[in-house]
Parts: sequence; C-alpha cells; structure tokens
Amino acid sequence: MTGLFRAARSLSRSLDLPKIDELAQELAAIQQTGSKRIAMLGSRHVPITHQQLIEMMTYALVLGGNRLVTSGAQGTNAAAIRGAMRADPNLLTVILPQSLSRQPRESRDQLEQVIHLVENPANDELSLAEASSLCNQEIVSRCQQLICFAFHDSHTLMETCKYAEDQRRVVTPFFFD
Repeated sequence: MTGLFRAARSLSRSLDLPKIDELAQELAAIQQTGSKRIAMLGSRHVPITHQQLIEMMTYALVLGGNRLVTSGAQGTNAAAIRGAMRADPNLLTVILPQSLSRQPRESRDQLEQVIHLVENPANDELSLAEASSLCNQEIVSRCQQLICFAFHDSHTLMETCKYAEDQRRVVTPFFFD
C-alpha cells in the first residue's frame, strides 16, 4: 500500500466519507445508459405549465425504456402518470399510500386505468401524512433514482429525498421556489 493511498484511506475514515466501492456504485448508477427504475414524486400544488413539463419528461423517460414508479396524488404524480401512460403503461407502477377508495374522485378516474396499481389498505387508519411517508419509502425501495419536484418547505418530500440519499439512491431534486 502506497503512502498516498494510506493517507487517503485515513482521511476518508476521519471525514466519514463513503467507501470507494460505494462511490463506484453511485457513479455506475449515474452513468448507466440502460433502462433504470426511476421514482418520480412531487408536490400536489403545481402550476399547469410545470405539470406539462413533468408529463413530457416522464413520457421521454418511459419512451426510453425506463420503468417509472410514482404515487397517485394530483399535481406532479398525476402529470407523471399521464406521461408514462402515453409512452408505455406497462412500464408504470403506481403505489398508493392508502386504498383506492380513499383517493379523491379526480384521482380515482385516472388511477383505475393504471395496470400496475399497488394499494395499501392497511394504512387507511393512518393520517394521509403518515401513510404518504410510508408510501414514499416503499417507492424509494423500488427505484435506483428519485426525481423530486418540490418546494423547499415540503416537509414530507424533503424527508423522502434525505431517506433516498441515505439508501444510496441517485436523487435529483427540482425546486419550484
């Protein structure tokens, strides 16, 4: 072992940096050119122009062969669902925080068209915030990369981004503010 490598290894331990193999895995995930499992989450309160951009982005990602995982709320998630459904409905999975019957009518109409729909009726007794947090963790567990559209004060979404980073996922946040 060279002196420089030993010093770098010692510095890495003292700074609590990720191990070299972890960095290599993250770099490989970013550079991967094949299809990926991408989670897309975001705020419910999104202007229509932003929804159109999210829909186009999702359409392009799925058209490129990527699998998309999202949830069923209005705003960002509904736009992602529209884009994925246009490109290839078989590459879309929607995971709900609670059962389908607990979703608003305007969401249910769209969700009933989704082929791969996962309900969580065990969470029906939880608050929507608690159920959403658990749902987001499940979504992150199924992806390699998280794309998140949020405001800086979007507590649940910011927690999800932090959780995804802790799980060594590639996280790409876009902020509306």
